[in-house]
Amino acid sequence: MTGWRRHISPRFSRILTSAVLGASLISGCGALPGATGGSRESVTVMTWAPSGVAGPDTVNMAGMTAMARAYARWVNDNGGLNGHRLRVLTCDEQDTSAGAAGCARRAVKEKAVAVVGSYSRHGSAFMPVLEGSNIPFIGGYGATDEEFSSYLSFPVNGGQAALLAGNARQMARSCERVSVVRPDTLGGDGQAWLLRTGLTSAGRSAPADIRAPETATSYDDAAGAALRAAGPAGGCATAVLGRRTETFFDSFRRMEPSYGKVRISSVLGSVDQPLIDSTGGRNSPFEGAYITGWYPDSGDTRWDGMRQVIRKYAFGDNRIDPDDTGVQTTWIAYTVLKGLVEAVDAPRITPWRITSALNTGTSVGTGGLTPVLRWGFDDVLGSTAYPRIVNTRVTFQVVRGGRLVADRKGFVDVAETLSDASTRS
Repeated sequence: MTGWRRHISPRFSRILTSAVLGASLISGCGALPGATGGSRESVTVMTWAPSGVAGPDTVNMAGMTAMARAYARWVNDNGGLNGHRLRVLTCDEQDTSAGAAGCARRAVKEKAVAVVGSYSRHGSAFMPVLEGSNIPFIGGYGATDEEFSSYLSFPVNGGQAALLAGNARQMARSCERVSVVRPDTLGGDGQAWLLRTGLTSAGRSAPADIRAPETATSYDDAAGAALRAAGPAGGCATAVLGRRTETFFDSFRRMEPSYGKVRISSVLGSVDQPLIDSTGGRNSPFEGAYITGWYPDSGDTRWDGMRQVIRKYAFGDNRIDPDDTGVQTTWIAYTVLKGLVEAVDAPRITPWRITSALNTGTSVGTGGLTPVLRWGFDDVLGSTAYPRIVNTRVTFQVVRGGRLVADRKGFVDVAETLSDASTRS
């Protein structure tokens, strides 16, 4: 063998060495940059979101899966998750129940230890699949009731319920009368109740409850009713109609000169920075609007780490908008995953180890983008309607000069409003 090695050409030796190293890295067995060794198994997770759908009533959140891939490139270039190479699977959920269930089944098949930073409106389709294989759902967007009720869901925000409770608190500071425009659905009834609870708890009168079709192409009737009820002096109108919120406020601003100036309001998810940019920036109909969010405004320095990763590891992927709430949620969810893997500190990471760390109250910081998060028994809100919420804090923002900026520094805790609404409903 010694003689054989002596006659290998230098060029062939380099090729052989490169091939061996390449195979090691692809299989996840090679040492990572910054890691202490290659003895730790790779960690497989999945992120899903509707990514290729189009239409007025569908959702496209491709930035979330793209952010997950960029995060994996960054973390693997910097030692991995506590020495584990991160393998991220992504799935187009297609904004359908079949698509959501299909993504969940793929996560099971690929032996994912968690589903992280994902978006779906079809919790009843995907959550039973994950529960059947004990796969935790970490940091979903907060679009389904199951995210706040399943024992395997670990949300990083308080969902729409926290936003609505916060929106009521934000308006109560300066709005003498409030019109609430919401879908004429059972879910819309819940929205109205949360806003009513928040306003009356803050000493304001009950708002005018204005039902509107969920898929209308014009909202002139609802806009007129909202303007009449709010009145021209000290009145506010809030609308949470998802993708139709823009359509409503088009009607609202068009009719406003006949009624007098009324301040508008909404929540992130229905109105966000990309929508403000696309509707005119500082000339947008949302200029001056109150907006309630989960996280600090997008110009806050606490987002600098995420922005640096996007610049270096997203390779110009224009699906990733750092101002988008979905992208921000994915970043926070993966930050949580990193903290959990470090806390577990084991050669092999399994769904059981992750879930056990979560259920026993492991604390995870997110660099100030949320409060320190814990999901132990004493940490969840535990109300009848929202049992899995642990982060009951929101931020008050306002559109100023075409940008969402802080309307009040720091977080506002809406736990009391959420508990009151759950008790009274």
